[in-house]
Amino acid sequence: MIKALLLALCPLLAQAQAYPSKPVKLIIGFPAGGPADIFGRSLAQGMSTDFGQPVIVENVSGVGGVLGVERGVKAAPDGYTLVFNSASPLVIAPFSLARLPYDIKKDIALITVVVRVPEVLAVHPSLPVKSFAELVSYAKANPGKVNFGSAGAGSITHLAGELLKAEAKIDIVHVPYKGAAPAVTDLVGGQVQMGIFDVPVLLQHIKSGKLKALAVTSAKRADTLPDVPATTELGYPNVNSDNWYGLIMPAGAAPAIQRRVHAAAMAALKSASVTEQFAKVGGVAAPGTPQEYAKFVESEQAKWGKIVTAIGFKEQN
Repeated sequence: MIKALLLALCPLLAQAQAYPSKPVKLIIGFPAGGPADIFGRSLAQGMSTDFGQPVIVENVSGVGGVLGVERGVKAAPDGYTLVFNSASPLVIAPFSLARLPYDIKKDIALITVVVRVPEVLAVHPSLPVKSFAELVSYAKANPGKVNFGSAGAGSITHLAGELLKAEAKIDIVHVPYKGAAPAVTDLVGGQVQMGIFDVPVLLQHIKSGKLKALAVTSAKRADTLPDVPATTELGYPNVNSDNWYGLIMPAGAAPAIQRRVHAAAMAALKSASVTEQFAKVGGVAAPGTPQEYAKFVESEQAKWGKIVTAIGFKEQN
């Protein structure tokens, strides 16, 4: 009996040990050029070194990253499709969408949080404000005349703006895009007047003077923007929208393959090359266990779920 069981397990063990024997695909749920893409490609490079196989990025954008997660977790659970996720598909979409195209507990294997990154509120120079206080005053004097771009309805970049509206009691208009990159392009071009995005994607535009940074929506200042005050300093401690990205895969993947993916992610996130790449654009590598990731997702759901409910945001999909 035991011998028969071992013989039955041999093919499965051999498959897990041989993994990966071909290139692995990493789906990123946002367009190329945005913060998710920047961090995801760095992770892919690091994991490819450990795998000994290329990790090829595929950008699948839409619905605040939900479409990318849907595509990835419904792929064959053989370990050859991974997903680089933002917070939105796991902790915001469950409360903001009328229907979620996947079951977070049944369809998704959480591997690790990858990186944490602060967000910064920036405005186009044409907006006649020089500080966060001036922005609030201007918006109150001009209700409905200031608009803000986001990476998509239901994304943290959207809810950060909604949270600011609620906390500062101002009327600003949301303009959703399919990802941070196109939103920032229009922000730099003046088609939208303000936005709250991850530091990496706005940093070069702030340094060049194309955008004005007014506040970091975090508990403390960002190392890459030391002269920009945090919202906690400005009397708005609840306007906190620190962003993060993680790694997931189809839940049906064999445990041995999940462990192999986790090991490759840990090797990448603890390597000097990846951590240095993250740091250059304001991100902090955050390797951890699947269990830690699960607890973190639960805490984030509790946080953003309350905000989504408080502002009454619902998106029909």
